[in-house]
Amino acid sequence: MTKLVFSYSHLDEALRNELEKHLTALQRQGLVDTWHDRRILAGQEWKGQIDANFNDADVILLLVSPDFIHSDYCYEIEMRRALERHDEGSAVVIPVILRPCHWTDLPFGKLQAATKDGKPIVHFPTLDDGFYEVVGAIQAALPRAQAETASVASMKQVHTAAVAAAPRPIPRARSSAMSVKQEFSDLDRDKALVDGFNAIVGYIEASLAELEGRNPGINTTCRRIDADSADFAIYRNGKRAAGGALWVERNGRWGTIKYSHDGTARNGYNESMSIEDDGTMLGLRPMGMAFHQNESDSLLTEHGAGEYFWTMLTDCLR
Repeated sequence: MTKLVFSYSHLDEALRNELEKHLTALQRQGLVDTWHDRRILAGQEWKGQIDANFNDADVILLLVSPDFIHSDYCYEIEMRRALERHDEGSAVVIPVILRPCHWTDLPFGKLQAATKDGKPIVHFPTLDDGFYEVVGAIQAALPRAQAETASVASMKQVHTAAVAAAPRPIPRARSSAMSVKQEFSDLDRDKALVDGFNAIVGYIEASLAELEGRNPGINTTCRRIDADSADFAIYRNGKRAAGGALWVERNGRWGTIKYSHDGTARNGYNESMSIEDDGTMLGLRPMGMAFHQNESDSLLTEHGAGEYFWTMLTDCLR
């Protein structure tokens, strides 16, 4: 079984979680065992655990974003150790470009990314589309990873009979549910509202560009009206086929993100999302005016909220 380790910024944890879901198919086939620093248990020395797992990894995924590059630990420690192992042939390193950033001139820019031409995951029509491509690239790299690590292992001298006889621990699946109960301030919620709105607008803007690029006869517009509102339109052969608007509404203690098919007149809306928490993280919860909530009624990430509103915007095109 191939051991796969994530190097990522905690600000991209939601995206890492989505990728790990997609890797479940390879885990169920017994092809990979995944590890990331959320698996470190209370009382364990975190740096030692990270070092040990990076040194033992067969495949190291660099989840690249502006926050990954900005993080001294990700860039100076984890990335450099990953490239050392890549250069010595003891591990395969695969960059996964999560969000747009200047990465091709950095040390790992010499490596082939998991998506074609290093396309950022958030620029795919959906996260599922992006991570489907990533998992395919990882699966294709597994034979090479196994061959390279086996070759390096064959060149190592066995110093004692005890070491030679010691069985390799069997990787076991472990839960990634390591969240700890937290309390969130009004400032946290206000920031989550603004960040969520900007992320959703960016998600829809990237999806509109992709839609236009893939479909002849389709043109799109995305217009930021001000810091708190934006509208979108889709045209088929010059005729408006769909449109909508998003805006932040600050009524009461906390604000909401509202969506309307009729623009930003704000006389009414078709859906509204509020910032809520489940005791461990902040997320976005729709009122459910447009679609039935999922069975778990779980909070949406910024990207999940973007997909939710994107589905509303494009529903009439299907």
